[in-house]
Amino acid sequence: MYDWLMQQEPVIRMAMMLGVLAIMATWEWVAPRRALSVNKAYRWSNNFGVIALGTLLTRLVVPAGAVGLAVFVESQGWGLLQVVNLPLWLTVLIAIVVLDFTIWAQHVMFHAIPTLWRLHRMHHADLDIDVTTGLRFHPLEILLSFGIKATVIVALGVPAVAVLLFEIILSSLAMFNHSNVRMPLAVDRVLRLLIVTPDFHRVHHSWYPHETNSNFGFNLSIWDRMMGTYRAQPDDGHDGMTIGINQFRDPKWERLDKMLIQPFVGPTNSYPLNQRGEANLAQTPATPTATPEQ
Repeated sequence: MYDWLMQQEPVIRMAMMLGVLAIMATWEWVAPRRALSVNKAYRWSNNFGVIALGTLLTRLVVPAGAVGLAVFVESQGWGLLQVVNLPLWLTVLIAIVVLDFTIWAQHVMFHAIPTLWRLHRMHHADLDIDVTTGLRFHPLEILLSFGIKATVIVALGVPAVAVLLFEIILSSLAMFNHSNVRMPLAVDRVLRLLIVTPDFHRVHHSWYPHETNSNFGFNLSIWDRMMGTYRAQPDDGHDGMTIGINQFRDPKWERLDKMLIQPFVGPTNSYPLNQRGEANLAQTPATPTATPEQ
C-alpha cells in the first residue's frame, strides 16, 4: 500500500490543489467579495513564481516529503500513536487535529518572533487577498514549517495516510479561506463555527496590527476562539479594509525578486506580537512605513 502511496502522493496532491484552485478562481470571477487593487495577471504570475520555488526547494531538500517521513516513522514504530491501540480512524482524526493545532501555534509564533515575522510578512505584504495568497509563502518559511511539522510527525507517530489527508485539507482550506469570494452571511455564520471561512480569515490580512494579530487559524476555527485571538469582523468592514501591511505598499514589491528579498529589508517593529510598545501605536497606521528602498 505504502509503495503505491509514495508513488501517487505527488499526483494526488497536485490534482487536488489544481482542482480546488480552479473552483475558487472561478468563484472569484463569478462572485468577487472585493475589488482588486493590483493587476491580477501581474500578481498571479509572481505569486505562482514564489509558489513554484517553494515547492521545488522543499522537494530538493526533502525529496520524500512529509508523507515519506511518516512512512518511515511507521516502519520504525516511533511515536505515541504507534504504541497505543486505537482504531485507525481515531488515530487519523487525532493526528489531523494535533497537526492543525501545531500549524495554528506555528502561525502565532511567526507573528510573535521578529526574525520569523521577517519570513512570514511576505505572505501579508500581498496588496490583495485571493486564492493565490493562500499558497504564497517565502520558501525559507516553507522549509522551516516543514521542520516543525516533521517534529510532530516523529513525536506523535502520525500515520502516512493522516499526513496525506492533512496536507490536502491544509492546502485546500488555505486556498478557500484566502479566496476573494462572496457567500451569503448566513452560510458564513454557520461554516465559521467549525472551519475558517474567507470572511473569517480576511480580517487577519488587515493592515491594522490588532487585526493582523488575530484569526490565526487555517482549518479549524476553534483554536482562535479558545485562545482569545478571534475577531469577528474588521473595523473598516470587508469592503473598506486595507489589505497588507504598512510596509511594501508599492506594487513593485509584488514582483518575484522583490518578494524573495523582503525578509532582509526594512524594520520589523510594526507588527510582531511581542513588540507591544511600537506595534500598538500602529492601530491606526495613517501613513504607510517606507522601506529603505522605497
